[in-house]
Amino acid sequence: MTRCGVVAVIGAPNAGKSTLVNSLVGQKVAITSAKAQTTRARLLGIALEGEVQIILADTPGIFAPRRRLDRAMVSAAWEGAEAADAIVLVVDSVKQRSHELEPLLETLAGRPERKLLVLNKVDAAKKESLLELARDLTGKVAFDEVFFVSALTGDGVAELKQRLAELMPEGPWMYPEDQVSDASERLLAAEITREQLYRQLREELPYDSAVRPESYTHLADGSLEIRQQIVIGRESQKPIVLGKRGARIKAIGEAARKELSELLGVKVHLFLHVKVDENWAESREIYEEMGLDWVR
Repeated sequence: MTRCGVVAVIGAPNAGKSTLVNSLVGQKVAITSAKAQTTRARLLGIALEGEVQIILADTPGIFAPRRRLDRAMVSAAWEGAEAADAIVLVVDSVKQRSHELEPLLETLAGRPERKLLVLNKVDAAKKESLLELARDLTGKVAFDEVFFVSALTGDGVAELKQRLAELMPEGPWMYPEDQVSDASERLLAAEITREQLYRQLREELPYDSAVRPESYTHLADGSLEIRQQIVIGRESQKPIVLGKRGARIKAIGEAARKELSELLGVKVHLFLHVKVDENWAESREIYEEMGLDWVR
């Protein structure tokens, strides 16, 4: 008898949710970055454990929203928890981010779903502080179980995956055996370019940037031509993205192209250009491209 269910992976920004989802799936399905709030839309990763298919809803970090984009992201995170068979709260056991955890814990305490607490980054935390953190959090929310993991190294992930598989209800699989995500190749390609933007520019580029897919063309020789638009909020940011004589955008494009070629198994021709749009975060069309609802 096959089993299949949905697990919502939630937490404060930068808790390591996407890294954990990638580790559970066994390959990259979500982008990761040291920059907070990297994940914007709810993305489904699909993990297999024997006869069990685990649908992982990798959600944006939950935080106090200020802008329209923030509100849309937090809304997407809680939507990911709706009708889930289990909710996994991922907590950065080093930074903890208690000010962001408190309102999240209050909401979780009243939810009926089975709740698992995952203390992440245990490879960088002291054992005594881990146990103290676990006691504190389980005193505020009735978590069914607590797991100590390092999503980066894989420590404890197999045990968590096995337990999630046991919690999934009987039923047919929702996706084919070889599918690892519900994201389209176009969206995944844009996300990989955005990941390189964050990694290579770090704090130089403010959070308000986006990557829009323009065209995705299969060529006669079997290769793929991808054209994307990098949207930034201010003219002063353009030289930062381009770099001296275009060196920075070339490096971003090269790194993204290489990763896409490996991921898709074909030669990729990637073309990037930069557009300044001060109001892109108010564009309904861009929200739809990112898989976000328009939230007032």
